[in-house]
Amino acid sequence: MASAANASSLCLSLKSPINSSSSPVSRSSGSSDVYLQLKSCFPISLRSSFVSNFSSLELNPSNNKCLANRAEFKICAGSTQVTEPSPSKANSRVPTIVKVDLGNRSYPIYIGSGLLDQPELLQRHVHGKRVLVVTNNTVAPLYLDKVVDAVTRGNTSVSVESVILPDGEKYKNMETLMKVFDKAIESRLDRRCTFVALGGGVIGDMCGYAAASFLRGVNFIQIPTTVMAQVDSSVGGKTGINHPLGKNLIGAFYQPQCVLIDTDTLNTLPDRELASGLAEVIKYGLIRDAEFFEWQEKNMPALMARDPEAFTYAIKRSCENKAEVVALDEKESGLRATLNLGHTFGHAIETGFGYGQWLHGEAVAAGMVMAVDMSRRLGWIDDSIVRRVHNILEQAKLPTAPPETMTVEMFKSVMAVDKKVADGLLRLILLKGPLGNCVFTGDYDRRALHETLRAFCKS
Repeated sequence: MASAANASSLCLSLKSPINSSSSPVSRSSGSSDVYLQLKSCFPISLRSSFVSNFSSLELNPSNNKCLANRAEFKICAGSTQVTEPSPSKANSRVPTIVKVDLGNRSYPIYIGSGLLDQPELLQRHVHGKRVLVVTNNTVAPLYLDKVVDAVTRGNTSVSVESVILPDGEKYKNMETLMKVFDKAIESRLDRRCTFVALGGGVIGDMCGYAAASFLRGVNFIQIPTTVMAQVDSSVGGKTGINHPLGKNLIGAFYQPQCVLIDTDTLNTLPDRELASGLAEVIKYGLIRDAEFFEWQEKNMPALMARDPEAFTYAIKRSCENKAEVVALDEKESGLRATLNLGHTFGHAIETGFGYGQWLHGEAVAAGMVMAVDMSRRLGWIDDSIVRRVHNILEQAKLPTAPPETMTVEMFKSVMAVDKKVADGLLRLILLKGPLGNCVFTGDYDRRALHETLRAFCKS
């Protein structure tokens, strides 16, 4: 239980939960539960017996409930409601800060325009005198000098090395990772050094895994430069590399010292990469934040036009959703898995079709359509949600079906080694109930999965 309760203050009480709009908790008659009250940035309450080997988990933020099919497991968490259409123009240079609350490993996410021109933000998180910036050959010409300047300006005691990796998902492997270790060892970096990930999700994942492994763990900072990395992969401490048989099968949970999101970096992002990142934004609305999804439906044209206010708000709201889930379930024992809507199908597409052929968000978009289709076949959602998902993905210029070369057997073989398989049982994240509700479960009719695969594959 202690792993789930990393808040700044904690109290135990043997009493019935108080019904309130912020965190209502249902309780069976005659039960005697111990509730943990965590004082953090959002109201939550957890039962004393946290069970991770459950077969299904239901996330229902619309009424602030998370239900598992085991009586002794209950998480109640309310997601922050959408209360503002956009951030204030007057404070565009002052960063918005979202906190990832993990006790003594908590860290800030800075979001705003021109943050790479504010060196104090980075320098407060560099604890030693040696820095290694890990980036790729696309991002380095654009932002490497700016990051080096931000780390060293007025701080001449700090020296910076850099390693520039090839760009692309197909390079997210052990061979490329070794280039980071080679540079760190050749530069004689010590345990007080700081690794800085400058780039998209591939760079962030590899740099974080290198930081977790080098000298058994050194500090690192995330500076994500793509929508995908800014709204998802840079937050939460998932790091790793791919294997030819499956995506992200080798890695570690390792949290950064901070995440610095300079929204100006999106100005140089190709249209395809921008759209790819929006798949993860859409995901948050579908699984836990219906009001955010409705905001996206109204503001997708502004996001596609790179409106800075709309994007700042979308990034902020996505990070808030991710931070809330990570604070409750850092190492994905249950609740955090719900963030992977569409990813099981999507990872199969990436692996089967070839890493880098489709961008991660493109594969996830098609995967979400398949997950939604399966949810409908199970009778868990109505047709209106199916239509809304198709419409918003089409607005974002994202795929709504897998590549034609994907077969049923290709999907099944890759999904069999997915990280969410437990005791030979494939667990999936599916929608259930009104918009903004989902389940993580292995308890579903296998015929629905087969029918979905047959519907989207020619063979």
